[in-house]
Amino acid sequence: MTAFAGRVADLLGLSEEAGLERLAGGDLSEVLLIRRPDGHLSVAKGGPAVGTEASMLRALRDAGARVPTVEGEHSGVLLLEHVAGDGLFTPRAWADMGEQLARLHAVRGDDYGWPVNYALGTVQLDNRPRSDWPGFWGEQRLAAVAAMLDRPWRERVGRVVSGLDRSLPQRPPPSLLHGDLWSGNIIVREGTLAAFLDPACYHGDAEVDLAMLTLFDAPPDSFWEAYGPLEPDWPARRPVYQLFPALVHLRLFGDGYAKLTDRLLGALDA
Repeated sequence: MTAFAGRVADLLGLSEEAGLERLAGGDLSEVLLIRRPDGHLSVAKGGPAVGTEASMLRALRDAGARVPTVEGEHSGVLLLEHVAGDGLFTPRAWADMGEQLARLHAVRGDDYGWPVNYALGTVQLDNRPRSDWPGFWGEQRLAAVAAMLDRPWRERVGRVVSGLDRSLPQRPPPSLLHGDLWSGNIIVREGTLAAFLDPACYHGDAEVDLAMLTLFDAPPDSFWEAYGPLEPDWPARRPVYQLFPALVHLRLFGDGYAKLTDRLLGALDA
């Protein structure tokens, strides 16, 4: 029994063998499926900021997005509703996802950022509110993540950051973002979006979520039609928004993401 499983078992009065099962995934935190004696299924996640994740899930739900219900917050343990999925990303499921994401992005903040800082694994996210979008993206996302990489990476990212005033809009609508949007954080079932998972919310350019979604996935036309029109020049900005998750993956998982990061920097002439 891991220390986390022991804590969950003690918290709920369960034996690990009878009630707990490790779930696939959980690259950045331990995740357990809980089978209660009455048949109810829950999920337990570990981490140092479970209260922040719970508040983000509630913010997404308040915006009309489907997310697991928060069942409890305890020291280092977040209890969530278990949402079943079938893994079939059909065109209809993508369309439902596009509608839900458009609804989420229609919720606006006053500035860019979030009330508290957060982290993706060991990568700290500086969420201090700011009214200057190129400054937020350059300093609090790209440069902050690259700061712990080798100097050649830092220098190339620095060249990108120095040109953001010319390549990014100064004041795009500060949309509510999921912040870590890819298919691994999306549950679909029977042709619908069942839930968004594992948010890293903040307010920013809506194109950030779309760029990450297209970094690892290829949404079909049904998604784009349901999401709605985009600025015609958004593909020109996509590499600078995709660079952030590439740098995060390079930090967390190593050189397996070096080619991806190099390709995006090359597309940005850095």
